[in-house]
Amino acid sequence: MNVALVLFLALQSLPPAMLAVLTAPKESPGTLFDRGMSAEESGETGQALALLEQAAALAPDNLRYGAEYRQAVIAEKAYDRSIAFFESLAAAHPDSADVRLNWGYAYVDKIPAAGAITQVILANTALTHFTEAIERDPTWLALYTRGNSYVYWPAIFKRAKLGVADLERAVEISEQHEPRRYYAHAYAALGDGWWRLGDLAKAREVWQRGVDRLGAVGPLPGLDKRLALDDQALDAYLKSQYAIGQRVATDLRELWTEGVEP
Repeated sequence: MNVALVLFLALQSLPPAMLAVLTAPKESPGTLFDRGMSAEESGETGQALALLEQAAALAPDNLRYGAEYRQAVIAEKAYDRSIAFFESLAAAHPDSADVRLNWGYAYVDKIPAAGAITQVILANTALTHFTEAIERDPTWLALYTRGNSYVYWPAIFKRAKLGVADLERAVEISEQHEPRRYYAHAYAALGDGWWRLGDLAKAREVWQRGVDRLGAVGPLPGLDKRLALDDQALDAYLKSQYAIGQRVATDLRELWTEGVEP
């Protein structure tokens, strides 16, 4: 049998993350990432996916590499490729919380492209991976992510209390650190959780708490808008924000723009 053919078939049978490592050029993860981002900006999405996979496979705990890879996936609508890639990366790095987070986000990214029943399955699977991330490292981001995901579930599923519990922990963590604008998302989601539970007074108290804590670092449109709306307008606004099937921003770019290490 042709040796080249045997090698080709063997490579194709490897998990996506392992294949990305083995086929990566002799370059640093950072160089591969920069090349992948340049390819994406140039519209060379296929090349961007390959390069960003290689970067993420070589540096699995770099949350940014995986997050930007997923944005290229969204542009290409290659959701199953992303899910398979992070599944294999998690198998290779079972202790990585960041890989589990990106794996969960990969399922969230696919939700708008799926049917109603599949959306529920995808959302539930994402929660599983977010929980696994928290078990490995209960960071602000992991707790905010799972808590916010619970709030997205309609009230009939009775998951808002779980979301409130996670988001209270996320807010507590943030209040132990220097104020950053992106922490406002946890205050917004926590108030939204109380809205799901029918307690608007508590929701407004949480949003105001966020403004008092973070207002000095810059505008907080998510909190300010909620506080400015009357009860009826607020209810309509939040229902639109949590409409089923709406794409959720999972790029995490606010973290990098505020100088956070990936």
